[in-house]
Amino acid sequence: MSGAAARRVLEAWRLGVVKYGDALKLQERLVADRRAGRVPDLVLSLQHPPTYTFGKRRTDHNLLVPESSLGGLGVELYRTERGGDVTFHGPRQAVLYPILSLRDIGLGARRYVEGLESAMVEVASMYGVKARPGGACTGVWVGDRKIGAIGVRISSGFTCHGLAFNIDPDLGYFKHIVPCGIANKDVTSLRQEAAVELPPDEVIHDQLVQSLAKTFRFSDVKVKDDSECTEMVYSAAAEQ
Repeated sequence: MSGAAARRVLEAWRLGVVKYGDALKLQERLVADRRAGRVPDLVLSLQHPPTYTFGKRRTDHNLLVPESSLGGLGVELYRTERGGDVTFHGPRQAVLYPILSLRDIGLGARRYVEGLESAMVEVASMYGVKARPGGACTGVWVGDRKIGAIGVRISSGFTCHGLAFNIDPDLGYFKHIVPCGIANKDVTSLRQEAAVELPPDEVIHDQLVQSLAKTFRFSDVKVKDDSECTEMVYSAAAEQ
C-alpha cells in the first residue's frame, strides 16, 4: 500500500472459564500455529477454576500447605515452563495469554513485559486506582499490595502465558502460597481498591485487551467468542 501503514489486527478469543491444563495445551498448539503462520497474533482472554501454578524455577517451598491437601481445598496444581514463581488463578481474575511474534511487533522481552504491566496500570486507572509497575518485583502494585501478576514464556520470539489481573478473586487462596515468591507483601484486587462500582467482569477483560492492543500498536481488535473457539479448545485438550 503506497505510503499507508498496514493495518495490524489483534484477534481476541473470549473463552470464559477454562481449566488450566486445557489452556496450557491450547497455548502450545497456538504457538506452533503462530510460528508456522497459520494463525495471526492473538490473545486468549479467560478465567480459570482455582489453580496454583509454579514457574520453571520450581520453588516448591513457596507453597505453604502440603501438596496432598490441595484436593480438599478444591485447587489444582501445575508446574509450567513460564517465568516467575508460584501464583494463583481463579474465578473473578482476568487472565490474558498473548500469542504474539515479538519480531513482528518490534519488541524485545523487557519492553514486552513492560507493555503487559502498562495495560494493567491503565485499566486500574479507569476505576480511580493508582497502580504502578513493580520494577524489580515484576507485576503491578497498589502501594505495597499486588494487583496484577506476570509470568511469560518467550521461545524464538513467540510468546505465551501472560498476565493475571485481580478483579475480585477470593484472596484467601493467596494465603497458602508466597505469591510470586515475594514474602511479606499483600495481594489486593480492583474490587478492594476501587471506590466506584465495577462493571461485569467481561467488560474489564475487554478493557485489558483493548489496552494491550493499543500498547503494542495494533490498529484494531477482532473478537471471537467461545462459540467460535470451542472446537479448537476441545481439540487441543484432547491431545496427549
